[in-house]
Amino acid sequence: MSATLIGEGEQASLAQHGMWITERMGCGGRVYHMPLAIRFDGPLDVDRLLAACHEVVRAQPLLAAALAERDGVLRIVPAAVPPPIGTEDASGRDPGELVEHVTSLPLDLESGPAARFTVFRLAPERHLLVFVAHHAVFDGMSKDLLVRGLADAYAGRPSPALPLPYGEAVARENARVEELLGEAAEFWRDRWRDRRELRLPGLSGVSIRAAHGDAVDFALPADLAVAADKMGVTRFELVLAAVHTLLAAYGNEGAAVAVDMSARTEETRGHIGLFVNELPVTVPAPGGTFAEFAHAVRDELRAVYRFRQVPLARAVGGVSPRTALTPVSVSYRRREEDEPAFPGVTASVDWMSFNGAVRGTLHLQVVDARDGIGARLQFNPLVLSRAGCESFAEHLLALLRAVTADPDAAVAGLPLPSPVEPAFAPAEEEPAAAATGGAVPYLAEVGEIWREVLGLPEIGPDDDLFDLGGHSLSITQIIAKVRERMNVELSFDVFFDEPTINGIAAEVARLREEAC
Repeated sequence: MSATLIGEGEQASLAQHGMWITERMGCGGRVYHMPLAIRFDGPLDVDRLLAACHEVVRAQPLLAAALAERDGVLRIVPAAVPPPIGTEDASGRDPGELVEHVTSLPLDLESGPAARFTVFRLAPERHLLVFVAHHAVFDGMSKDLLVRGLADAYAGRPSPALPLPYGEAVARENARVEELLGEAAEFWRDRWRDRRELRLPGLSGVSIRAAHGDAVDFALPADLAVAADKMGVTRFELVLAAVHTLLAAYGNEGAAVAVDMSARTEETRGHIGLFVNELPVTVPAPGGTFAEFAHAVRDELRAVYRFRQVPLARAVGGVSPRTALTPVSVSYRRREEDEPAFPGVTASVDWMSFNGAVRGTLHLQVVDARDGIGARLQFNPLVLSRAGCESFAEHLLALLRAVTADPDAAVAGLPLPSPVEPAFAPAEEEPAAAATGGAVPYLAEVGEIWREVLGLPEIGPDDDLFDLGGHSLSITQIIAKVRERMNVELSFDVFFDEPTINGIAAEVARLREEAC
């Protein structure tokens, strides 16, 4: 393990902790696999490329790390299984099937590997490198860092030194979160509502959990940048304003759209890792001109951006582990760099390789590069039809073409779809079960642990952990204390089904009875 990862016990980031918990509760899986494919045409030196893969892992040690809980704290440790780096003959096979195959292979956050590299020989002078990493050690900007690192190593250029160790970068980020926590809680108090209502064409339900996904690909208008400049907003702000306008047209009042926000600082610009946080953006109903509404979106985005490093679950209560914060989400990545240069061969990168999964109901992914703005709508086909997703894409494109043609157009005059009738009634919360006459064993012991972890003097036996402000770190600490004091190993998924003192005490009783 390189010196860029201090020792074997640096604390994981809060984002990593949340993802680890979600994974342990069986809610993650393939949705957290991030593939990247690079195609090489020409006389590729395969051994040289494999050596470049090893060099990137040496220079970016998080790729060879694992996450382990120790006494209620999640730590970054060297993985027992390092990233596999190998080659395989795949003559005559479809490149898309190869990406699908490697993406489907398991990644293990606890023992490794958290990433893998496979070089496929398609023909004598055609090769495909498929890289897949777990999202807990990789994000969108990490893709650029990975490809740049591979190109530099292949060309014989030295890997740049990182400005500070990864563990120290995480420690500083966690300290900033603690400093901002009080302000963030106040900021979100009147903004966050965990609403599941949604109206979309072709919608039959709502999901905020990982599922098999399908996708619709399209390109955004080439003159989007010109229109954004005229409005005085960024391209991302313009696109997000269009998404909000479209949702409002369908009949969604005050809908929150979760946005992937970079949590990187100047110190972490060169680190491969997880430096992104999903936060909700809610704006008033669109009115006036589209340019005016885009400015309102920009203002709210910039207000949210102050708390970009604070996970929402740490700032507010009631946010249970999930893969999507809201049913609809957006990620927008700007790429300023040219395609990588590998001496002697032509390399082309699929920056939007699809992992075949979706984390919620509908996710818009945009990669804004010099050669165009690519977009993909990832959707859950169990609750949203392909025809409905295609309609959303068509409506979004029609709206964007109209505002690029006339940035000062009134919202009321834009080509907007008709409202959509709700296709289902939102699920209502089930009433709490009536208390039984018999006393629940271990209720006092579990209640004491909850009060210690949550820092609350009084907690009712049926109070929900997440409504009390509990989060992924709270779960880990409760499990550790129960293990230490009661010699019982709770599973993480029990907190998904029974996040109450009564529920956990009953599970402790069941496990102790089984052990007898």
